[in-house]
Amino acid sequence: MPEANLILPTPLDAALAPEIARRVYFVDSRISDFSLVEQDGLITSIDVKTDTAVDVEELAARAAAVVASEVQPHGVLRRKVIWESGVRRPARPEVFDDLVIAGEACSLGEGQIGIGGNLLALMDCLDDMIRDLVVGEFGAVEFRYPTLIPTRVLEKCDYFASFPQFLMFVTRLHSDSRTYGAFREAYAERRRVSADILADCDNVDYCLPPTMCFHTFNQHEGTRLPGSGDRVVTAKGKSFRFESRYATTLERLWDFTIREIVFMGSRDFVTDSRRRFMDLTFELITDLGLEGHAEVANDPFFSAEDGIAKTVSQRLLELKYELRLKTGPDRTIAAASFNFHDKFFAERFDIREADGAIAHSGCVGFGLERLMFAFLCQHGTDPAAWPDRVQERLPRARLSPRGR
Repeated sequence: MPEANLILPTPLDAALAPEIARRVYFVDSRISDFSLVEQDGLITSIDVKTDTAVDVEELAARAAAVVASEVQPHGVLRRKVIWESGVRRPARPEVFDDLVIAGEACSLGEGQIGIGGNLLALMDCLDDMIRDLVVGEFGAVEFRYPTLIPTRVLEKCDYFASFPQFLMFVTRLHSDSRTYGAFREAYAERRRVSADILADCDNVDYCLPPTMCFHTFNQHEGTRLPGSGDRVVTAKGKSFRFESRYATTLERLWDFTIREIVFMGSRDFVTDSRRRFMDLTFELITDLGLEGHAEVANDPFFSAEDGIAKTVSQRLLELKYELRLKTGPDRTIAAASFNFHDKFFAERFDIREADGAIAHSGCVGFGLERLMFAFLCQHGTDPAAWPDRVQERLPRARLSPRGR
């Protein structure tokens, strides 16, 4: 496997290592592994392994350009923790290997993990707890949305300009008998589908949704919110983000499940609801005996002209918080995010309060596989060792004593 050292023209503070690391695989799809080279507290270069031979000078220039445009301008981001669970618990990331051995998890493709047995019962249980909070405390209306989302919706959400690295498109063959016939003949000859099929595809009118809340905004496009003008909607569904080679175990998937809650209405209603739901979530995490914390965060903007400005704005105005749960001795994952959009989405979709004023919005999203994985890393895979609050809600008929 070819190896190369990509020198950064300007060494960067080692504190920026996480920001650099989250972008390396998106520089070039041929990069199969990498490590950051640190010297005297500075990141000086990136050691990479590639699937095939590459032009090292050209690849180094591209890596340097990404770092210079996406990381260097905003400097070291100040970490601000707003809550800690107070729980101290060891965590074993190797728990995923236990699940595979037990037959409760299996890899089905890039970024695709199948789960069964106790994991299904546990994930449903955790989701039910969240759903009960949002329905019981906020009177949320629940929807089940289609898998596909119109491309025009993502355009309205400014997703293409902000997160092109995550996009996953859906297309189909031209609605033409000649196209179908030619496809069958080509497939019969080669017995495989290759990229040249795209020349015979009709459109890219639909995408796989990167999150659930975009469906909610699309649903309410051009409407006035009824009654008081405040509304809470929740949905659980599959979301899709291309994670390149960052996909690993249940921590980061191309195909994952989100429980999302959207608040729409007045500014006070949305900000108060976000704060209240955060407090309820923190109580739940503590009751579940999980070690974790919440901190100010930002989205992973990529190749966006105003990406740095958005990052700084999100952090200064505290528009985004993340709930991070421990999965290893020195490792955490973001299991939930709590976001305030101000009027951005309501203006894009013309969503108004009862009095006709443009609404505000916010959302909370839980990555259910991540939440479950952090739970298992900390509590283990044996249901008998899980907290009473979980055991009381689990359907015993579905549980197996397997695990350790």
